[in-house]
Amino acid sequence: KKNMLGNLFYKHAHFCASRPWEVILSTLTLSACLASVGIFTTPDKVCGWNYECEQHQQKENGHNDHIFLPIIKLSAVLYTYLQFRNLRRFGTKYLLGISGIFTVSSSLVFSIAIIKMFGNDLSGLTEALPFFLLLIDLSKACAMARFALNSKTQEEVQRNIAHGMSIHGPVMTLDAICEVLVIGVGTLSDVTHLEMMCFYGCLAVLANYLAFIMLYPACLALFLEVARKRGRGQGLKHLQQLAQILHEEEKDVRPNPVTQNVKIIMSAGLLMVHFHSRFLTNKKTMDMMGNDVASTQYREPDVSLWYFYIQRLFTVKADSTFTLALAIFLIVKYAFFDDNSMENQLLMSSTTRENKEPSATAPAVDSGKVQPQNDSKKEEKKCEVNFVLGEDSDDSEAETSLVHVETQTDLNAPTYSPLQRLPSLRPPRSTEECLKILNSEEGPKSLTDEEISNLVKSKHIPSYKIESMIGDECRGVRIRRNMLTEELPTIDALDSLPFENYKGYDLVNGACCENVLGYMPVPVGKAGPLLLDGQKYYIPMATTEGCLVASTNRGCRALEMSNGVRSAVIGDGMTRAPVVRMPSAIDASELKMWMEDNFTSLKELFDETSRFARLNKLQIAQAGRLLYVRFIASTGDAMGMNMLSKGSEKVIHHVNDLFPDMELLSLSGNFCTDKKPAAVNWIEGRGKSVVCDAVIPSKVVKNVLKTSVSALVDLNVNKNLIGSAMAGSIGGFNAHAANVVSAIFIATGQDPAQCVASSNCITLMEATGPTHEDLYISCTMPCIEVGTVGGGTILPAQQACLKMLGIQGPNPENPGHNAKQLARVVCGTVLAGELSLMGALAAGHLVRSHLKYNRSNIYLASNRSSMECPTSQSPLPTHSQSSTLNPQSSIHNVKVKDS
Repeated sequence: KKNMLGNLFYKHAHFCASRPWEVILSTLTLSACLASVGIFTTPDKVCGWNYECEQHQQKENGHNDHIFLPIIKLSAVLYTYLQFRNLRRFGTKYLLGISGIFTVSSSLVFSIAIIKMFGNDLSGLTEALPFFLLLIDLSKACAMARFALNSKTQEEVQRNIAHGMSIHGPVMTLDAICEVLVIGVGTLSDVTHLEMMCFYGCLAVLANYLAFIMLYPACLALFLEVARKRGRGQGLKHLQQLAQILHEEEKDVRPNPVTQNVKIIMSAGLLMVHFHSRFLTNKKTMDMMGNDVASTQYREPDVSLWYFYIQRLFTVKADSTFTLALAIFLIVKYAFFDDNSMENQLLMSSTTRENKEPSATAPAVDSGKVQPQNDSKKEEKKCEVNFVLGEDSDDSEAETSLVHVETQTDLNAPTYSPLQRLPSLRPPRSTEECLKILNSEEGPKSLTDEEISNLVKSKHIPSYKIESMIGDECRGVRIRRNMLTEELPTIDALDSLPFENYKGYDLVNGACCENVLGYMPVPVGKAGPLLLDGQKYYIPMATTEGCLVASTNRGCRALEMSNGVRSAVIGDGMTRAPVVRMPSAIDASELKMWMEDNFTSLKELFDETSRFARLNKLQIAQAGRLLYVRFIASTGDAMGMNMLSKGSEKVIHHVNDLFPDMELLSLSGNFCTDKKPAAVNWIEGRGKSVVCDAVIPSKVVKNVLKTSVSALVDLNVNKNLIGSAMAGSIGGFNAHAANVVSAIFIATGQDPAQCVASSNCITLMEATGPTHEDLYISCTMPCIEVGTVGGGTILPAQQACLKMLGIQGPNPENPGHNAKQLARVVCGTVLAGELSLMGALAAGHLVRSHLKYNRSNIYLASNRSSMECPTSQSPLPTHSQSSTLNPQSSIHNVKVKDS
C-alpha cells in the first residue's frame, strides 16, 4: 500500500497530468505575477541603476571574483555536459531531450519568480545561473519520462506519471530539504560573496523542486499527448519499447532506508543550527540588517531600466565569452560527435556483458553458435524488378514498367539497435521468487523476459499461454522467439522474420494461430479492374509467383474490352459427414431410411444451433454397417465448417438417444470431403457452386492475347480436357485455377488448404458468333469454400483486401450475399487467368515471359548455345504455326537438346 505522503504525491501528479493545460497556464500566470510584483507602482532597488550599493561596488572592483566566479561558471557548464553524457547509458538522447528541455525551462521560470519574490533584482540571475545548473538533477526527470513512456494510452500515461511521482516525489522532497539546509549554512557566515552564492543556491534548489513537482508532470503529459496524436503513436514506438525495458530493469531499485534515515537526522540537526543562528542571535541579525541598509544609497537613474539591463547584457566580458564558447563547443560535440562513439561503446559493452552474464531480454547464447551479422542485416537492399503489367494501352506492343523496390529485413528504422538485445542490469531471480511475483498483485509485468523464460522452461507457464499470462502479445512473441533461438543452428535464424508492429496479435491467439513467432509478409498485387456482372472489381492477390498478377491483369483487360463476365451461383451448401457404426448392415440400412424419412425433425434440431446455419439436405452413403451422413447446409457469410460441426454433432447425439446401438466413430468421416481431392465435391458441390462465362471478340483475341480463336479452342480440348483425363484428374480440367484461387485466398483470409477443392474447375472454349470468329469461354467451379466472417478474415490486413472488393464482414440486409459475391469474384478472376495463360501457351509466350521477367538471365546468357536446337537454327513452332502443319510433316524429326 502507498503511504500517506506517496498517496498525496500520486493525487497531485495525477491532477497535473490529467489537466496539463490548466496547470501550465496557471503556473506561468502565477510566476509572471510574482516576477512583476511592484514593477509598475514602486521602483525596484537595482544596484548600479537607482542605488549605489557597497556590495555592488565590491563586486565591480574586487579581484577575487574575477577568478572565483568564472571557475564556478565553467564548472557548471562542464558538469551539465558530463551529466548529459553519463545519462546516455539510458539508451537515447531523445529521452534526455524531453527531460532536459522541460526541466531547465520550467526551473528557469520558477527561478525568475522566486528571485523577484525574495526582493532581489534580476541582475543576480547571472550569479544564480551556475548554481542553477550545478544543482539540477536530470536523473529524476529521466526516470519520470520512462514511467510516462511505458504507456499505451493517454489514461495510462497519467497513471504512470502519478505512480512515478509517488515514488520519486518524497525522495526529492527530502533531498531538497537537505540541500537547502546544507547550502543555507553558508548564508550564516560573514563572507559576503559566500552568503550571496549560498543564497542563490538555495533559491535554485527551491526552483528546481517546484518545477519538478508542479510544472514537469503537466508538460510531460501534454508532450506525449500531442506526439501521439500527430504521429498516431508511431513516433513513440522505439521510446516506449526502450522505456519498458529500462523500467523493468530498474523496477526493484528502491531508496535505501538507511540513507533516508541519515538524511532525516541530518536535516533535524541542521534545522536546529539554523534556528539557533537566526532566531536566538537577534543582535547580530539586526546589526547585519542595519549594515545592509547603510550600505545602500538612492540615486536618480540616468537611463531607463530596460536600457540598463540591455547594456549589461551585451557588455562583453572575457570570462562570459569563454564560458559561452565552451558551452557551444560542448553542445556541438554532444549532438554530432558523441553520438556514434557513445553508441559504439554501448554496443561493445552490451556485447561484452552478453557474453559474460545472462540477459533479461535475450536468451543465453552458446559460444559455439554463429553470431548474427546485425550490421549487414540492417542495410537496405535495392533491386530493380521489371515485368509486363498487361496491355494497358491500345498499342499492340506490351508496355514494360520499371519498378524500383526497396526492401529491408528490419521493419524498424535502421538506426535503432534491436531492443531485445539490451543486456540485463541484474541476474535473474530464483524460480520460487518469480512464482511468488507471478501470483502477486504485481504480476508478470514485474518479471524480466529471462525470468519468464525460466518459468516456461520449468513448466510453470505453458509455452502457448505466454501472451495471455503476461498480458502483452508482442512481448510474449519476443520471449518465445528468444527461447527458440537457443535451439536453432544459428542465433540469427529468425532475424528476418518480423514480429513487431503487428496490430492483430490480440485477434490471432485462440483464433488463427498458436505459439506465434511473428508474421509472414507476403507481396500483395492488384489485378483488374475485372468487369463482373456490370461492376468493376480490383482483385487483391497475395503471391510469390512472378507474372501471375501480370497475366491475370491481362486477362481482366481482355474481358473488360469484351463487355465483361457474367456469373451465377448455382449451389450453396457447406458439408460435414460424421461416420457412425451399427451392429449390422441391416440395422445401418434401417437407420439410413429413418433419417431420410425424418429429415424435417432433424432439420429443426440442426437449425437451433445457429442463427445462420440452415440444413438443406442429408446425403447418406452406406458401406456395410457403416453410415456416412453428409450434412449439407447454408451458412450465411461464414465459410461454415464450425457451424456444420456444431449442428451435425447435436443431430447425431439426438439420433444416438433413439438408436442406442449406434456408435459415433468420428465427427468427420472424410465423406465431407474437406481439404482432399474428392469426386463427391466435384459432382455434388461443396460451399458455393459458381459458373462464369464471357464472349471475347476475335479482335481482342488477336490484339491482346496475340493468338487466334481456333488455336485457343484446339489447345483447350487437347490440354485441359484430354490431357487432364489422361492424368486421371478430378476437377482439374483447367490451366491454372489453383494459382488464382490460392492468391485470392491468402489475400482475403481464407483457409489456404481449402484450395484443394476450391480450385476444382472445368474450362470450356468454343467458337461462337455469326461467323464463328469470336471465342466463348466458361469456367465452372462447383466447390468454392469461402467466407467473409470468421477465421483469417478478422485480421486487419485481410479485412483491408476484403474492403477492396466491398464485401468485408457480414451483410446485414441479405446474410450470405457477401460470401456468394466473393465466390463470384474468385470464379471470374479464374476465368481471366485461364484466358491469359491459354493465350500465352497458344502464342508460345509462356516460357519466354517467365525467363525474361521471373528468372535470372545470368546463367541463361552464358549457356545460350546449349539451349539451341542442334539440328535446326529455327525455334520450335508455336501452336498457331504447328496447327497448320501436316501430321506427317517433319516436325517429328525436330530434336531438342535436354539442358
